[in-house]
Amino acid sequence: MSPAFAAADRVHLADGRVLHGANVRRLMVRLNMKLADVVAATGLDERTVRSILRGTTRPHARTLYKLAEGLGVDADELFRDPREGASAFDRQSNPAVTRLIHSQPRLFANWTGAEFDELYSRVAVGGELTDEGALAAVAAMNRRREILKQVAVILETREGPHLQEFVAMLYRRITAPQPPGSGQ
Repeated sequence: MSPAFAAADRVHLADGRVLHGANVRRLMVRLNMKLADVVAATGLDERTVRSILRGTTRPHARTLYKLAEGLGVDADELFRDPREGASAFDRQSNPAVTRLIHSQPRLFANWTGAEFDELYSRVAVGGELTDEGALAAVAAMNRRREILKQVAVILETREGPHLQEFVAMLYRRITAPQPPGSGQ
């Protein structure tokens, strides 16, 4: 293995591809594997696997082959943009959201892909997924969308400066340091 240009948890290979340590971590979560499990499944040294996860090494092709083989994936999977993988993982792990989308499509009128991604990821965090939790998240997101739409309209009128002042005042109140014991 040779040192390589790395940023965060990724390493740029000579052929132009980018190896993402986040992909390996995502696969480890999906397969319920710990570092020791990956080492055992791949036959790679623990330091090698850690270096791949951190993006501090440029592994040889045979190392990538062993890693992919041990994880049960095609080597190309290691080079996918991790944001794509995360989104797919969230979608697979959130059946309550999928059920809600199919049972109440009217709630999702004019939603963007980014909003669906946010919903899947938001609901995936913090415990067991329920149909009620997914519905509450959708209701909150739709309320926010409606408020933002109203704000956009108001900002284009002569009332715009008043709204800007009001928002600035509220923002200052919320972000100002609070004295100890103020209960905020």
